[in-house]
Amino acid sequence: MGVDEAIAALRAGKPIIVFDSGEREREADLMVHAQFAGPDKIELLRKDGGGLICLATDRNVAEKLSLPFLTDFYSEKGNETLKKIVYNKTQYGDKPSFSITINHNDTYTGITDDDRSMTAREFAKLTADAQNGKEIREKFERDFKAPGHLHLLIGKTLAERKGHTELALELCRRAKLPPAMLLCEMLGKGKALSVEQAREYAKKNGIPFVVGRELL
Repeated sequence: MGVDEAIAALRAGKPIIVFDSGEREREADLMVHAQFAGPDKIELLRKDGGGLICLATDRNVAEKLSLPFLTDFYSEKGNETLKKIVYNKTQYGDKPSFSITINHNDTYTGITDDDRSMTAREFAKLTADAQNGKEIREKFERDFKAPGHLHLLIGKTLAERKGHTELALELCRRAKLPPAMLLCEMLGKGKALSVEQAREYAKKNGIPFVVGRELL
């Protein structure tokens, strides 16, 4: 199963798996579109993914909300310790896509499956409004708080960066869904799940498997 199957799965609210490349992170991420992220989907990501659950959105939404890249914020406005430890390039050559962490105001601790589900789904509604040309900053400031338990990622174009964030958002675009994708690295014992192991998991569970080059 490839890109077409992944697009159909996303539209149906089902998970997909995306492997970036052997030259980059060499990781497979389990993904689901945020608007369909019920508590069961968060449980799937944390149990069968096991990495960090993040929510990717695009530059348009980030600009409307004045969301910073954390590397820029630490470099420009951090204290002296933050300025000294911030890094602008990963081991594989990319600038990190991390932005702030958020919770929806109606969450309790923010970390439960119910809470992270609510935060993801409500943020997805904002991205849909942004796509439709609506003003979203006031609602974001009213309904969300930081720091929280869902890590926001800001995607660039695939010409600029070819990470899971950008691959996820490209799939959103092709599926004609708002730019809000939940993703979580798939981990094995002590390290990332190999591409062969991730592909076998996908096959066993009927989950579409996409390799980054298929989207480039």
